Order: sequence, then C-alpha cells, then structure tokens
Amino acid sequence: MHFAQFALSLHPMNEAKCTGLLEEHGIKPTANRIVVLKELVKALHPITLSELEYKILSIDKSNIFRALTLFKEHHLVHVIEGGSEGVRYELCHSHDNDHDEDIHPHFYCEECQQTFCLDYTEVPNVKLPKGFEQKSANLMIKGICPDCKTNKK
Repeated sequence: MHFAQFALSLHPMNEAKCTGLLEEHGIKPTANRIVVLKELVKALHPITLSELEYKILSIDKSNIFRALTLFKEHHLVHVIEGGSEGVRYELCHSHDNDHDEDIHPHFYCEECQQTFCLDYTEVPNVKLPKGFEQKSANLMIKGICPDCKTNKK
C-alpha cells in the first residue's frame, strides 16, 4: 500500500484509532503522543521535526522529538536521512513493534525539496560480510520529480 493510501486509510484519525495504533506498537497513549501521531497521519510526505513543530503549537520541540524517538524505537515511524533539511519522519505501515515490515527507498527532489516514498520499489538486497547484522536500510535517491520535470519544459 502506498504511504498516502495508508495514511488516508487511517483518516480521520480519532482518539480511539490513535490509542489503538499506539497500543498495537507497545506505546502508552498520552495526549502529546496522540497529537503527534495525528499530524504524522495528516502528512502525505515524510515530515521534518521543524514542520511538526510549526503544525503543533501546543507541544514544545523537545516533547515532539521525544515522541518521535519513542515511535521510532517501536517501529511506528521511519527516520529518513538525506534530504536538504536533514532527518524526516514518516508513519510506518508496520503492525509489529519489534520489526519493520515496509522497508522502501525514498526519492528527494532537488528542485522542490520534497521527499517521496517509493513504496513499490524494492530496496536492493545487500550481502553483508560475515558477522554483520542488518537492522534497517535507508536508501535515498536524488533527482527531479515528475512535477518539477514537467514544469521545466
């Protein structure tokens, strides 16, 4: 399922759905965590901490960051590195607080600076040397998105 479709399947995200999703990932639902989760669901693209801070005026940056860190530890969000604004967060499709089920690459448009999920594109399998154990993968492809490419013509 594409990230935008996944997010829309959760919309509207009422308190009961938020509580259920947090509990499904082993996270105690609190008012702040529910607010942060609702904003992640609304975002159709991976979002930065600064963007979340701008949207959530009722919670300070450190509490938003703590919620995101906890969400990452419980596989409720992915952390995406490699865009111009540093780290971005997106809601996981995972239904397991111990394992990511939806590892996928991302595309960063150098024109509009948006990051897109490439849900239907496989991450290449990397054969690691003996003794190494993969915990996650982060593949960022950079270039120009279709909208920006069309607008250049």
